[in-house]
Amino acid sequence: MSTDNLPWVEKYRPQCLDDVCGQTETVNTIRRFAVEGRIPHLLFYGPPGSGKTSTIIALAKDLYGKNYKNMVLELNASDDRGIDVVRDQIKNFASTRQIFTSGFKLIILDEADAMTNVAQNALRRVIEKFTKNTRFCILANYSNKINPALLSRCTKFRFAPLSDEAVLERINHVVKEEKLIVGDDAKEALVQLSRGDMRKALNVLQSCKSSLDDPINDEVDTDMIYDCIGAPKPKSIHTIFDAILKNDWNDAYNTMMKIRRIEGLALIDLINAFIDILEKYTLKPTTRLALLKGLADIEYGISKGGNDSIQSTAVIGCIKNAMECEAK
Repeated sequence: MSTDNLPWVEKYRPQCLDDVCGQTETVNTIRRFAVEGRIPHLLFYGPPGSGKTSTIIALAKDLYGKNYKNMVLELNASDDRGIDVVRDQIKNFASTRQIFTSGFKLIILDEADAMTNVAQNALRRVIEKFTKNTRFCILANYSNKINPALLSRCTKFRFAPLSDEAVLERINHVVKEEKLIVGDDAKEALVQLSRGDMRKALNVLQSCKSSLDDPINDEVDTDMIYDCIGAPKPKSIHTIFDAILKNDWNDAYNTMMKIRRIEGLALIDLINAFIDILEKYTLKPTTRLALLKGLADIEYGISKGGNDSIQSTAVIGCIKNAMECEAK
């Protein structure tokens, strides 16, 4: 089957555990479980794009090979996640044994933190009853949304955001396979903006290729990466930040609003970019605390629907006041 029309997230999804980038310790532990044939019920939790689904699918393909479809049941948040699914679909799959194959079946519950409490409670008994025949792998972004009784039945693995090196390694592989021309600065920007999310990095890279007039000869540059993600460009951020530090209030406000209007920037993205800049400054602990607390309060106000102009002035005031205190 042709893979040319597939999203790159699926096209370049690892097909075996050896292909999984990052999460080395977790993958090695799971590989030992597989070699020994003693796989417990698993819980993978961590931020999006950190490799939870890819890891369990790679493990299943290593275990079952061509028999994958018969031995694995995948359910994710797009499916009905109520108690009926637990009682019917999951229970029926777990209760039947394979005649011509040995070993256990695998049920993958992706984004299980979206399951209802009633369904999670029903799942506890199903896991206990069919342990001899079936293993469960529960995937979630937040482990605190999973029933404690389910947590106690699983071996937990925390998936941290992928390291920059792991993301860059995969990007280089995809760039080579797709015969793309991507500059080192563009790769660095993509790695930085993806923040350990491999899915985001690959989706952005695919979008950039789609926007090229001549994908074979045209180069993906840094501006294209920023435009695709919709993130503020470093030059624009530094212009606004310098205006806040060096100019009067009116000029700082006009500069911010002009650049935001031209580039279509959201205030929340500006705040995140300012925080990244402030990390490079050597500041007194009290000054840094005041800055972060002030910007956090503004971000909370934005999330509650606060007026954009008022929140913009608050950002300028927060940074100016903190820096003036730093200078005293």
